[in-house]
Amino acid sequence: MNTPTTTTTISDNARGTGTPGTTRGSTTGTNTGTSRRTFLHVTALAAAGLTAAGLVPGVSAMMRKDDREAVKKMRVLVLGGTGFLGPAIVEHALERGHEVTLFNRGRTRPELFAHLEQLRGDRDGDLEALKGRQWDVVIDTSGYVPRIVHDSATLLADQVRQYIFISSVSVYASNAEPNADEEAPVGTLDDPKVEEVTGATFGPLKALCEQAAEAAMPGRVSNIRPGLIVGKRDGSDRFTYWPVRIDRGGDVLSPGDGSDPVQLIDVMDLGRWIVHVAEKNTTGVFNALGPEGGMPMRTLLEACQDVSDQASHLIWVDAAFLDRHGVRAWSDMPAWVPATGDSRGFGTRSCARAVAAGLTFRPIHETCAETLAWFGSLPEERQKNLRAGISAEREREVLKAWNARD
Repeated sequence: MNTPTTTTTISDNARGTGTPGTTRGSTTGTNTGTSRRTFLHVTALAAAGLTAAGLVPGVSAMMRKDDREAVKKMRVLVLGGTGFLGPAIVEHALERGHEVTLFNRGRTRPELFAHLEQLRGDRDGDLEALKGRQWDVVIDTSGYVPRIVHDSATLLADQVRQYIFISSVSVYASNAEPNADEEAPVGTLDDPKVEEVTGATFGPLKALCEQAAEAAMPGRVSNIRPGLIVGKRDGSDRFTYWPVRIDRGGDVLSPGDGSDPVQLIDVMDLGRWIVHVAEKNTTGVFNALGPEGGMPMRTLLEACQDVSDQASHLIWVDAAFLDRHGVRAWSDMPAWVPATGDSRGFGTRSCARAVAAGLTFRPIHETCAETLAWFGSLPEERQKNLRAGISAEREREVLKAWNARD
């Protein structure tokens, strides 16, 4: 699979080789090890623009070329724009010289992008501010109900050339098939008029939203299906838990044997690519997560160790034991789902179509480091209260039981 991956090559000497667990780091911060120096060196090369020689993995020639070439200025309308993904899109669009307008209710961080044109209204029934205007592209980051997406897309059909809808890989009816692509069946609802967004309805409603946009603007829609979006400004802590927990040091409860595949997308990579899709007027359906085939959970957690100065030891605990002790996949152990049964295909969703359309992935070490740095900039009270992952007390209880087993 010759696609960009989110891993950085590190020597065996730098990586460490514990089988039941992997120990890395220094509690004193004076001996950070070859792996951390390697990471810092790679980051410095990227900052110096030395990727052209292939020194930094995960950055494609296509995206580097796009950053250098002249771009035709676009008028971009963002529905939302001040949450998590929205700012990443807006920031990159501005870097590329585009004119950006935001449309939202003004409830989520209204102070953000105060220098930009901000239209106030409500997706549900108050679109008056959008009437009579023209944009090149609309990027919909806040559509969850098909009726509401239909109203927006229908109104804007004659006012934009392209509609980019941010959907989700949760649209798929099943995760049982490894390496499934965009042609896999999507979930359905017994009553397609249901509008309550729950864990069970979220995916099928997103699928109906995609269909509503396409019906309003046939052939002019880009349906982007991200997986787990990670990085700075992620208020869910669904990924943040791992770099933060590992940076706290000690024995770290780690799920499975480290081989279960994980896929994710750095919010900055996703925002960057969405702007690229708009610039190229690329339409169709795309899975936006990677790497192709998945990244072993061990690779993710060891990357977190590599960017931390604290000594930590990964204690790999099998899925059956975790289940018996009430440790839940995804919530208690964020980003992780055991690759068994109906979840055999989780973490291996094909991203080949998006990669062919220009999607690239930064090294996972860079994502871990940036996430850790961002979290460290938050107020102290926020840092004390991770919003995902097992609590420290429960983690100690489960590790004690694991160590006491026959």
